[in-house]
Amino acid sequence: MLRDGEKEEEDKGTLLSRASDLPDELLQQVLSLFPIANIIKLGTVCKRWYDVVHSRPLLWTMMAPQKPLFFLTFFNDHTSSGHVYDPCLLRWHNFGFPGLDKSILQASSSNGLVCLMSREDRSRLVVGNPITRDWKRLPPLPGAICPDYNALALWFDRRTRGYTVVVAKCTSTQLKGGATRSPGRNNKFYYMNLYYMDERMQANYLRWNFSVHIYESSTQSWAVPFAGDLGSWIGGEEGVVCDGVLYYLIRPDTELRRPHLVAFDLAKPPSTIQSVIQEAIPAPCRLACARLINLSGKLVMVGVTVWNAQPINGLMIWELKDKTWQEEGRMTFKTYESLYTIRENFICCAAGDLVFIQSLERPMLLLMFNMREMLAEWCPYNRHFETKFFRSFCFEPRLDVTS
Repeated sequence: MLRDGEKEEEDKGTLLSRASDLPDELLQQVLSLFPIANIIKLGTVCKRWYDVVHSRPLLWTMMAPQKPLFFLTFFNDHTSSGHVYDPCLLRWHNFGFPGLDKSILQASSSNGLVCLMSREDRSRLVVGNPITRDWKRLPPLPGAICPDYNALALWFDRRTRGYTVVVAKCTSTQLKGGATRSPGRNNKFYYMNLYYMDERMQANYLRWNFSVHIYESSTQSWAVPFAGDLGSWIGGEEGVVCDGVLYYLIRPDTELRRPHLVAFDLAKPPSTIQSVIQEAIPAPCRLACARLINLSGKLVMVGVTVWNAQPINGLMIWELKDKTWQEEGRMTFKTYESLYTIRENFICCAAGDLVFIQSLERPMLLLMFNMREMLAEWCPYNRHFETKFFRSFCFEPRLDVTS
């Protein structure tokens, strides 16, 4: 007579035996119903299961939708550490990118792929899948190495299985009298002084050059299809690609005007910067801070409204529909008092239906907003997350995409 423990082992062996009788394609379909973390663990059961999980990435195209993972890395001059938050398990895990953690300046993700720009060398970019650890270094980015502002955007085309990397650069080019100068991206007092200048003086004092750089995985090379003079409009670091169109946020030369959204069709770039600015879409209101995200193919903006130099209404979320902003939700400061710490200085990323909002002042404050259910919740944090230097982004865990 079998004991309880022996019976469990016998049942387990029977289940594995039955699973081993399934064809690889059918076994993969069964495994695809599990969360990505469980699929990776099941790949360690035996050699055959490992091959099914790792050797046939194209068969994972029908994998069940996965909740995005939020990656967070802390670094200093000597050490770095990576962590990932899993919304399914509601917990953090150690998760590092060997050799990449300390060098991340900017990141963009799309359908399981992630593009990272190096802190030490902004012309160095890599594209890869964080789950399969498949990374590819791109050719050096052409043009100025240290522009005042960089916007990085990645777009993966499910139909062609190819991807596009877009880098939008904005550099100050002219001072009064024809001199050139780069004030630096972190010189806040410099730009604050510009706000108090007469608009006509600003136009003579400082002008901005804007260029779009595109890398196609099909050609494996960079192209610069567009470059122009923005005049006194100031570019920034907010850019995103939705369905082959680059959306880029530019700021006015005075706080009395709203930021505007410009659109560039990557297949048919605009002829002149004047036409782009004329067709630019103004923000729904004056904003203290605004972030652009691609949410399942929809262009979404998260921002903080401002009135008389004071933030109001809390964090608001808009979706662009037919060149019109439509409010989708808001998170008031009264409801979320802790948001006061991130009301004017936050980062935002999204994948699937989840939007992650993180304080730049206190990186342990991470808010997760479900766009489908319109619900917000705070993610648990670890006191060891208290640090000055960090980078973060979210990505959809997949096994079927490769660089």
